[in-house]
Amino acid sequence: MPDTQLCPIMGDAGMQTRGSDMSELERVLFVDDDPAIRDLIDVALSTVGGLSVRGFSSGEEAVAAAEAFGPQLLLLDVMMPDMDGPMTMSALKSLDSLASAPAVFLTAKVHGKEVDRLMGLGAVKVLSKPFDPMTLADELRAIWSETGGGTAG
Repeated sequence: MPDTQLCPIMGDAGMQTRGSDMSELERVLFVDDDPAIRDLIDVALSTVGGLSVRGFSSGEEAVAAAEAFGPQLLLLDVMMPDMDGPMTMSALKSLDSLASAPAVFLTAKVHGKEVDRLMGLGAVKVLSKPFDPMTLADELRAIWSETGGGTAG
């Protein structure tokens, strides 16, 4: 049974269901093996962007904790040791609760063939490193809206 939260202002009328696809973007799971990038993403999304986030240093950690967090969108580094971004995306999307979660890759290698490859694997967008921490949350919200709030992919 999904967790629910009552909106303090609207009461029952503002009830939100955790895991609901057609809602505002609230929860983002991100994976990057670089601790400095993880810290920057955390600040960009939580402090600047007001999102609830969970960051992980490896795909294995993310897969182990993903269902308990219930992310609506996945933000993944491409090049990581052991389990790379595409492998992590595949493992996360194999979980029933995350099958429709849009996946966005974040990479320094943003060129045509690589973008095409990542999109062909199921990503909804490929963003470049370095990124602007002041606009990253808004970029992810726009992607969330463009994908129908998690109903595509």
